[in-house]
Amino acid sequence: MKTAHPYLYFKGNTEEAFQFYQSVFDVELMDVLRFGDIEGNPMNVSDTDRDKIAHIGLPLGNVFLMGTDVIDSMDQSLTIGNNFYITLEPDSAEEAETVFHRLSEGGTIQVPLKKEFWAEKYGMCTDKFGVQWMVSYEGEAGL
Repeated sequence: MKTAHPYLYFKGNTEEAFQFYQSVFDVELMDVLRFGDIEGNPMNVSDTDRDKIAHIGLPLGNVFLMGTDVIDSMDQSLTIGNNFYITLEPDSAEEAETVFHRLSEGGTIQVPLKKEFWAEKYGMCTDKFGVQWMVSYEGEAGL
């Protein structure tokens, strides 16, 4: 496997979530495709859902964070779960603090950003959209 890309599903607020992530990481959104942009509407998306996001990407180093809206008119449903985290390895302690603070704003901190035996800075949080994150900056504490 060359790389892995987390793909996130949202209940109609993918665009809002990705604009938030864009502001956290200070990078440009890519590959924004709305259901209404797909020629011929092969998925039979209702008129009310045509502005929803079919696919969106956000570059994070060598990985793309990708997402889509779950569409009721396509008989899709979504249950937010706790079966994943996205792990971030920042380039510096300062970047770890900045990203952790931004991600946890409006969300919940499970493990405050602190020194661990394997990392100079490590923390876990759930952002305001229910996505779980680990921030781990190894620094001088590496094993």
